[in-house]
Amino acid sequence: MELPMRLGLGQFNELNEDRLQFIRQLGVEDVVIHTPRLPGDKQWEFEDLLNLREQVEKAGLRLGAIENVPTQFYVKAMLGLPGRDEQIEHMQNTIRNMGRAGIPVFGYHWVPNSVWRTTPAKCRGDAGVSSFDYDLAKDKPLTHEREYTEEEMWDNYTYFIKAMIPVAEEYGVKMGIHPDDPPVESLGGIARIFRNFQAFKRATEIIDSDCNGLEFCQGCWAEMGEDVYAAIRYFAERGKILYVHFRDVVGTVPKFRESFIDAGKTDMYKAMRTYKEAGFHGILIPDHVPHMVNDIPWSYIARAHAIGYMKALLDVVNSS
Repeated sequence: MELPMRLGLGQFNELNEDRLQFIRQLGVEDVVIHTPRLPGDKQWEFEDLLNLREQVEKAGLRLGAIENVPTQFYVKAMLGLPGRDEQIEHMQNTIRNMGRAGIPVFGYHWVPNSVWRTTPAKCRGDAGVSSFDYDLAKDKPLTHEREYTEEEMWDNYTYFIKAMIPVAEEYGVKMGIHPDDPPVESLGGIARIFRNFQAFKRATEIIDSDCNGLEFCQGCWAEMGEDVYAAIRYFAERGKILYVHFRDVVGTVPKFRESFIDAGKTDMYKAMRTYKEAGFHGILIPDHVPHMVNDIPWSYIARAHAIGYMKALLDVVNSS
């Protein structure tokens, strides 16, 4: 039976009892683990992935997805470098092992040179957040020896996804692509292709499969300046949104800062209602959160605030 739209917690790479207990105390049942600390410098093995899922289930929770492998696992595939076929084979093995271990969703990105932010900033009550200003980043040095064009990055992505999706289908793993963050044309000499609605539409049409979907980072969509609600509706109605990073920002590219979940530019109730109306049945997790006074690493206080707000929104939407 398909589970309903529901909340989870993520943005951590290591399980521990305190964190699992905290998640249970907040009343959510799903976790999304971000680049888990598993053995292997090329791929992840079945036994390690199975153990990860069983640890989560032993705590009375569900492992809804893993997002990201170390970038080194497939950077040659992203850049079309010698050795990319070997890396793709290892990525296929990781997907096989995820499927055999009963992990249903893999979130990934197409950004060889990572998330970029320029300066720390403050939001409500002087809570700490990150910000981005393209004017401060546009002239940074090349990160990978030369420039990579948009056409190259699309060619490399097409080659990769056509090799990956048949394996994902065979082993029952859905793959979701994350937006470029920040969604600008290029940084460090590398074109950022996942920065607008048309890019994601193109990606989902490269190979028509239920396993070819989106890791829908709502904060990145807000950064783009796109119609967030229209994007939610379009992709959710087609079953393409696998799970959601439910966060918000103030401003859009070329300049923005992150914010509390209830203090950004997006109508978060309207967004939650749109997921529901469009038939989304996945997990929504808080993503980046502000750093609040006396908080500790992983921002427990800010995540509790975000989940409380999200639970209220979901309750209202479900009762409407």
